[in-house]
Amino acid sequence: MEFDLENPLTISLDIHSDSVTSLFSIESDHMPSENYFQTLQAGDFDISIRREAIASISQLCCNSDKFLSYLAVNYLDRFLSCQEKLQPKPWIIKLLAISCVSLAAKMKKTDFSVLDLQSDGGIIFDTRTIERMEFLILGALNWRMRSITPFSFILFFISLFKLEDPPLRQALKARATQIIFKAQNDMKLLVFKPSIIAASGLLFASHELFPMQSPCFKKALSNCSYVNKVTLLQCYNCMQESVVDEYDSVLEMVSSSVTPANVLDQTFSSSAESGRTTVTSITTLKLERDIKRKISDYCKDHQDRVVQINFSSDPELLKPSYNDRAH
Repeated sequence: MEFDLENPLTISLDIHSDSVTSLFSIESDHMPSENYFQTLQAGDFDISIRREAIASISQLCCNSDKFLSYLAVNYLDRFLSCQEKLQPKPWIIKLLAISCVSLAAKMKKTDFSVLDLQSDGGIIFDTRTIERMEFLILGALNWRMRSITPFSFILFFISLFKLEDPPLRQALKARATQIIFKAQNDMKLLVFKPSIIAASGLLFASHELFPMQSPCFKKALSNCSYVNKVTLLQCYNCMQESVVDEYDSVLEMVSSSVTPANVLDQTFSSSAESGRTTVTSITTLKLERDIKRKISDYCKDHQDRVVQINFSSDPELLKPSYNDRAH
């Protein structure tokens, strides 16, 4: 059976289900060790190893499901957090990245081959070498490969919101998922539990999509017995910085590449697209307009219930504490 990051334990995430409690109670077992962030921050562990390994994983998974890459990076961080010292040699980093992707692909029942993972050239590792590294990773992770990630909690938290329209729920879920993907590489988020990252991602997405109803969603999350309100706002603050930094980077890249020649080139390329692509684009635009209209109508209908939200009312509360594991 394929491993589903949204339902790692194949249980029903009903709000009144006892199985939800077990999911929250074991999530810490699927995180890096408690001192991992401090080690990276202090420079006791070569941070370039993580950065280069994540870059390799992204390259290996560029044509695959994004969940595959997310799972591989989860394995990577949990493995690195158990290592006292790891030599920053390119071949070691490449082998580690390939092995993490290989394990993630096996868990998700993704079709792949060892040769496909090494099609970029350079050092070619044989199957036996990769399997040895896989066993090292498995041992470090105590064979806990059905990782509890933020995606395991998204549907549960969405059930706390009073969103009756499926397109609105889907839009919120999709945007939160994008935010969580973008934020994974930020090492500041390593101290937060997956459930808190999920709640923060949904809070961020709701603030973008439903700015007038965002305070209601914040209240629903804060009142959840599984969520620590202070930690939620700390994580939200870190996530906001991470996503905004990425937006700035993308905008900078786009603005530097926009020239009259590029614009003309894109225009002519677009006009040469096939009819099927045009139909697909029109359908996508119609769907986006429909969702935006529903969001607008929803906000107008609930305007009288709006209250102002302030995420930085107390800077000390919003500053993450890295002495203890965030919960």
